[in-house]
Amino acid sequence: MMKVLVVGGAGYIGSHAVLELIKDHHNVLVFDNLTSGFEDMVSEHATLIVGDIRDKNALDNVFKKHNDIDVVMHFAAKIVVPESVEKPLEYYSNNVEGVRVLLESMQENNIKNIVFSSTAAVYGEASGVCFEDDNTNPINPYGRTKLMGENLLNDWSNAKQGRHAVALRYFNPVGADPSGEIGEDPYDTPNNLMPFISQTAVGRRDYLQVFGNDYDTRDGTCIRDYIHVCDLASAIVKAVEEGPTNTPYECLGSNTGWSVLEVLDVMEQVTGKKLNRVVAPRREGDAVASVVDKLSDFVTLSKSIEDMCLDQYKLEIGKNE
Repeated sequence: MMKVLVVGGAGYIGSHAVLELIKDHHNVLVFDNLTSGFEDMVSEHATLIVGDIRDKNALDNVFKKHNDIDVVMHFAAKIVVPESVEKPLEYYSNNVEGVRVLLESMQENNIKNIVFSSTAAVYGEASGVCFEDDNTNPINPYGRTKLMGENLLNDWSNAKQGRHAVALRYFNPVGADPSGEIGEDPYDTPNNLMPFISQTAVGRRDYLQVFGNDYDTRDGTCIRDYIHVCDLASAIVKAVEEGPTNTPYECLGSNTGWSVLEVLDVMEQVTGKKLNRVVAPRREGDAVASVVDKLSDFVTLSKSIEDMCLDQYKLEIGKNE
């Protein structure tokens, strides 16, 4: 059993990782400023500490009070690509300065292990398939801040023997815990495709906007590698439990690409509902396609694209009951 500090553990992916940690009988502390996470997303079996990743005094207090923390898991990032284009300084403040402050506090309090949430956005405009050792060339501020976070981790871990850091480059987490208790943006405007589709399916939205239908893909819409958030959370916890890897980063995806229209079709199939759609202009910063070339050893796929759609739909139904 390990003692784990989950920074950003009240958010979408972090809360699912907390559940996985608890299932595996780990002692879990959650540190979150609750700006995009929610208190009721945190398991009752975890201890919630409200604080901001850029507040070094708050972090120091946590590490001093809990001086037996084995590993830190980082999920405390701003993640919306269009917003990062509009508000880049907010992204550099949270996603870069926040990581620097966290590492500084870890260093001063002799915490040597961190697992960092990164993103496939560090690769930028992929040809469709992302190979793990492809050159990084992010095309939006979000991706650039995540790559800078990775560089900070690498330099910090290389500066002193015994420090360990790994960046997990997520592709597109979707879906929700089958319990229907937690999921993406349960009370707020969603940032990603799947919640918008499910909100359209339950009638909260009259139609779904498809941002661009003239991309060089099989149906003209963007293609992404979707992985169920529960499968992703399981992979993240496995990375924590197995300890240091041989590389500073690892890609976590499903190795299957789905276009926007294909995901819409699947949601229609599993719900039996027709979803209205309207084509809108392309969004700045969106890549054409992004699919990981292989499954990570950490990833075990237990959920299909149908499961991803249905679990998200059940979450939306539960919110509207």
